[in-house]
Amino acid sequence: MKFNPRARLSTSQVRRHASARRGGTSGLGGGLGGGFGRPGGMRGGGMGGLAVPGGIGGLLVVGAIFLALQFAGGGGGGAGAFDHSQVADTDLSRCQTGADAAEFQDCRIVATVNSVQAYWEEALPEQADVDYSLSTTNLFTGSVDTGCGSATSQVGPFYCPSDDSVYLDTTFFDEMLEDELGAQGGDFAESYVIAHEYGHHIQDLLGTMGRVRSEQGAISDAVRLELQADCFAGMWDKFATTIEDENGEVYILELTEADISEAIDAAESVGDDRIQEQAQGRSDPETWTHGSAADRKQWFLTGMDVGTLASCDTFSASEL
Repeated sequence: MKFNPRARLSTSQVRRHASARRGGTSGLGGGLGGGFGRPGGMRGGGMGGLAVPGGIGGLLVVGAIFLALQFAGGGGGGAGAFDHSQVADTDLSRCQTGADAAEFQDCRIVATVNSVQAYWEEALPEQADVDYSLSTTNLFTGSVDTGCGSATSQVGPFYCPSDDSVYLDTTFFDEMLEDELGAQGGDFAESYVIAHEYGHHIQDLLGTMGRVRSEQGAISDAVRLELQADCFAGMWDKFATTIEDENGEVYILELTEADISEAIDAAESVGDDRIQEQAQGRSDPETWTHGSAADRKQWFLTGMDVGTLASCDTFSASEL
């Protein structure tokens, strides 16, 4: 993954919160859209009294912490809107160009967020006649307050529809994705995770979240939601080397087959079947909330190969 050193980065799209102590959660009353959980994560009743589907023995919530079934395309939520002006920030000023993205993880996240949002600013109106609104990515360690309530690192990356924001504990990539889930990791694996979460933002803007009625099962609405976010991530990947900053400089100069392999490996590592088999020696499709490793790979590749919203319509697919 090679960033363009001449590309200009906008840190206004990313906020880094001051570190907080790791601790419990006060409950995510508004619900979350997607994510990649951690061991010891939320259990049933931990978020607004809603049961958390799937996971390893009920302990690991991977991705489908989508509890916002009361949402109809976002909006509403028990916690109400969260005022980000009330949180302490730490500096991202070193993230100025693509050269900084090549050197620092936080700047790489800024560059990826800039690229993903620049893509959807054009693609969403063109393909769905829906205006794109920017979403903020919030970097944190330990715990964070959101429009959906308080969350800890145990939740992993997630999207909160109440405040239209992505939340990401950067320790997830090495401590969870690589160490505990066994993914090979890498820069583009991180970019895949970010693009997946922004896929949930697209679903929020399109009203797709309101279509979720069934929470568990191999062909459940929750699984269809997650696979569609994978497909949307693939759409960005298809055009990643063509997306430009405001000065006409592309953010990413080159993606190799090895980069694509990192993204696919990350998608497969968070498949319900792989996680359940790793944790308990067997897989139960009736409890899936994200889809199998094969399905996650398939839908990511569908987005990358075809590159249209129509091709990512998992809700109309007879087979996943």
